[in-house]
Amino acid sequence: MVPLSQLGIVSGDRLNDWPAHLPDWPRDTTLGRFSEAFHGDYPRWANAVRDLPPIDALSVDYGPTITLNGTTDCIRLEETLKHLHPWRKGPFSIAGVHIETEWRSDWKWDRVASALHNFTGKRVLDIGCGNGYFGWRMLAAGAREVIGIDPTLLFCMQHLAIQKYIQDFRNWVLPLRIEEIPATEQFDAVFSMGVIYHRRDPVAHCRDLFNLTAAGGLAVLESLVVEDKKNLIPTGRYARMRNVWCVPIPAQLEEWMCDAGFTDVKVIDVSRTTIDEQHSTDWMTFESLPEALDPENPDLTVEGHPAPVRAIVTGIR
Repeated sequence: MVPLSQLGIVSGDRLNDWPAHLPDWPRDTTLGRFSEAFHGDYPRWANAVRDLPPIDALSVDYGPTITLNGTTDCIRLEETLKHLHPWRKGPFSIAGVHIETEWRSDWKWDRVASALHNFTGKRVLDIGCGNGYFGWRMLAAGAREVIGIDPTLLFCMQHLAIQKYIQDFRNWVLPLRIEEIPATEQFDAVFSMGVIYHRRDPVAHCRDLFNLTAAGGLAVLESLVVEDKKNLIPTGRYARMRNVWCVPIPAQLEEWMCDAGFTDVKVIDVSRTTIDEQHSTDWMTFESLPEALDPENPDLTVEGHPAPVRAIVTGIR
């Protein structure tokens, strides 16, 4: 068992108090999930974070590739970071070690960025944030603070690995679900990217986004969609993914957002996901989008559904 206080993220008690500046949040629940009792692989992941080699002459650039410049033992660094496999969101470059993630998340960010306008000083919630890649991009766009939540502990550990070097505590990744955020919390901007089709009640998810968005604030909702006259309700898997309950049409996303109470709702992008944007790499060796498409007809998934297309919808509270 490796407690958080021994991971070397910061000196003193700062990490033990995490997230001390959120007094109404479930602190004990959050910290308790960094444990072997919550996930059997936690000790291995924690050892990897603890064993990361120091980087000399460190400097940081927040994108499109999150880059940490400096010198270190690159062989040891790469071996240690790969103990946190699979790396899905990125890319990152750490002291010359390039983490080629499954997703080119910078491409999605480019599609989102047109909706941000004046992002300076915004306090942001990123639901289903993964390892916090988008949080670094949001800081570069001017955000004051980004609080990311993701129930997958591995992604939280990847974020801690990056934070061990960056130590920029404006970007947080907490192992929480949206239902665990205090009802009193509201943010200047709320992002939900790649989440809603995994929710059994997508309408309720949009209402949650509305309740978490401050008056005048921005909501960004990104989802798989089908470009058809009606939505898709998979009876089994979709593109080999479990728990895909509904793949809406873009107009349905707009309708859900309007029904939740958002105004100025609009679709800002619809893009087909390509195998250049999502694929297996040395840092994510499991099957990915190429294996999820029909080899005879890449316009279809292996289940015979339309191939993945994604839409981004924005709204103002």
